[in-house]
Amino acid sequence: MTMRTSYGKGLSKSHRGAASLLIVAGIAVVAAAAVVVGSSGKINLAGASSTGPGNHTKSTTLPALSITNVTPNPGASNVAPNTGITITFSAPLQTNIPVPSLSPSIPGQWSRISPNTLTFQPSASFLPSSSETVNIPGGSSGIKSTTGETLPSSSSVVFNIAPGSLLRAQQILAQLGYLPLAFNPSSSTPVAPQNEAIVQPGTFSWKWSSMQQYLQSMWTPGQPNLVTKGAVMAFEDQHDLTTDGIVGPQVWKALLTAVTKGQTDPKPYDYVYVTKHLPETMDLYSNGQVIITTPINTGIPQSPTPNGTFTVYLRYPFQIMRGTNPNGTHYADPVHWISYFYQSDALHGFYRASYGWPQSLGCVEQPIPVAQKVYPYTPIGTLVTIAP
Repeated sequence: MTMRTSYGKGLSKSHRGAASLLIVAGIAVVAAAAVVVGSSGKINLAGASSTGPGNHTKSTTLPALSITNVTPNPGASNVAPNTGITITFSAPLQTNIPVPSLSPSIPGQWSRISPNTLTFQPSASFLPSSSETVNIPGGSSGIKSTTGETLPSSSSVVFNIAPGSLLRAQQILAQLGYLPLAFNPSSSTPVAPQNEAIVQPGTFSWKWSSMQQYLQSMWTPGQPNLVTKGAVMAFEDQHDLTTDGIVGPQVWKALLTAVTKGQTDPKPYDYVYVTKHLPETMDLYSNGQVIITTPINTGIPQSPTPNGTFTVYLRYPFQIMRGTNPNGTHYADPVHWISYFYQSDALHGFYRASYGWPQSLGCVEQPIPVAQKVYPYTPIGTLVTIAP
């Protein structure tokens, strides 16, 4: 409704007073305008007014239906991944109306918790470190009040999910069998799907004491470490992801899917321990048991194999290795069953007249028939320890 107020000839003093009251009332109505969430994700006042020159005032019709509150707040950050969404409107809503949509979509259900309020309860976890958009339909085909009033236009709210906890990722990796440790939850109650990205109370325990003595110093719950990196790389490799050992959004998405569906590691947990103590040997562990022990060759003093623990990052069944010898000559050698673990150093099969002492340029050489048996047990992410 548009108000027109005139101070024309013949207007009595009492009428002028009434007109002034009408103007004040009009200003009060504008000040009490509800809020609407715009497409930018910000909350803005619904309706607008303008005052022209002189004694004439113009006002536009205020939207009959508006959004008065949204949680999480537009632009909120570090939102918990199991958070529900609540939208409150300025008037009671019809029962048969379109509901808001989420992008990216997530399983869950919209319901009405009061005549004016819709809420969304997720039945899966929001993706850690993701940006979530709530699209609220407006206009004639959008959300309507019981009296048929509509939002003036569609709008959206954006909020950001908190980064995932590395400790929770470790718990899931242990649960799925990618770590040499088990995770023991404090409660026997299954974790609800929407809570899968939330850290659960419980403890870790080593599965096999035979490997614990080598790996324990490299493991800290909740902290980046080589044991975790190897497990993440193995998980990434099995789920066709980039094998960088980093728990990013795509890894989180795959982890949450795997733990919800109970997709455990189909392969055993493998580990390689090499000693340079003469005669040089290599032990291959699979699920805590030594299944292969073999003499090997490591690097000569001019090109030694580095000490430490590394992760297998690249593999080939066969390759012509090319490089330069310490004396400046070049080589191009056929090698078999190759698992790279540090720069150009790899576990592989190579023919030598004997094994058990330094002869390579940094690689761990095995007899070719032995290397063929070892190769299936050294997938991406396998930890390789080179001990002096």
